[in-house]
Amino acid sequence: MTDGPIILFDAQCVLCSANAQFILRHDRRHRFRLAAMQGAAGAALFRRHGIDPTDPDTILVVDGDNILRDSDAVIAIYTGLGWPWRVAGVARLVPNWLRDRAYRWIARNRYRFFGRRSTCWLPAPEDAGRVLS
Repeated sequence: MTDGPIILFDAQCVLCSANAQFILRHDRRHRFRLAAMQGAAGAALFRRHGIDPTDPDTILVVDGDNILRDSDAVIAIYTGLGWPWRVAGVARLVPNWLRDRAYRWIARNRYRFFGRRSTCWLPAPEDAGRVLS
């Protein structure tokens, strides 16, 4: 496993963990690593970037000193997966303030809309090396 962007996500959120599984399945180049906010690595990265890991309102993509959040992070993830997912890059045509407003509304209501797992999602054994604990 080589170093690369780390996606910080909520492993108890049904939508977030489904997205993590989607990324692992479609990231054929193994470009991304994932870290749940409930794990030590994910919580530390959230805190390092000024976000409370017990109540985050965003997804982060950390790539060295470059940090993406909200809709920019989502677009970077999907464009990073390659074809056909990179078509999500057209979302950049929508003004950032509008994209982020929609993203934050969904993020604030994620448990109500999609549900919350009673335990954190865990990766399949073959993907365990791509998920930081």
